[in-house]
Amino acid sequence: MANTTVKGAQAIHGQNPQFLVETVIRNRIYEATYWKEHCFALTAETLIDKAIEVRFIGGVYGNQRPTEFLCLLLKLLQIQPEKEILVEYLQADEFKYMRALAAMYIRMTFAAVDVYEMLEPLLKDYRKLRYRDMAGYSLTFMDEFIYSLLTEERVCDIILPRIARRQTLEENGDIGPRKSRLLDAMEGKSDHGSDKSRSPSRSRSRSRSRSESKNKSPTHSRSRSPSSRGSSVGPRYVSRSPSRSPSRSPSRSPSGSPYRSRSRSISPDRMDTAS
Repeated sequence: MANTTVKGAQAIHGQNPQFLVETVIRNRIYEATYWKEHCFALTAETLIDKAIEVRFIGGVYGNQRPTEFLCLLLKLLQIQPEKEILVEYLQADEFKYMRALAAMYIRMTFAAVDVYEMLEPLLKDYRKLRYRDMAGYSLTFMDEFIYSLLTEERVCDIILPRIARRQTLEENGDIGPRKSRLLDAMEGKSDHGSDKSRSPSRSRSRSRSRSESKNKSPTHSRSRSPSSRGSSVGPRYVSRSPSRSPSRSPSRSPSGSPYRSRSRSISPDRMDTAS
């Protein structure tokens, strides 16, 4: 039958893997057109092509219709692929919706230690995801989706199995402390050290540029000084030349006679008689 679990499948949390999806939602998935047309006789390999075509995540929408994401999730629970195949799903960076599908399946079926170790590295993935629910489409991010899988009880209208808290696992020694990028940045283990190493070179280049500008400034002032002097001397010399140039007509007095300066018209004899 198309709706039965594959033979030899292991019980998860003490029950049939398909029973992890609520009965109402599971029956709606069985009645969905996408389940009947595209999810029939899928295997772990052929399911990749269908997961690549997914364009949004979510639970039910409209008139309680299941999304393609939920249909493929139930198919994974039905065929129960191996752990190595799911790891390959997670490592496919170019197919973000297939990664989200694998993360959802791992959260529902794997042990708590494996869930934290496999999903926490995905918190560094900040790509956008389209989410569809009863209210319509909305925008979320991969890190938010992974964080909801690790902290919330219901995701995509599916009640998630309970897992132990990370703090409890750390106290029992089952898992190591979480590696935080923020803590590494505060301790100076991030790329901040490389920025500091670049700063002296930048300061040196700035100091060199300033020194070169200072060395160039006197030359500019000297090169400008002759032009300024020439401009100041030029008008004085030109102002005297018109009186000596023959092209100009002599200036006349108001009576009409040519006007000459007194220093040239008075002779030495007259100066003696005047004295």
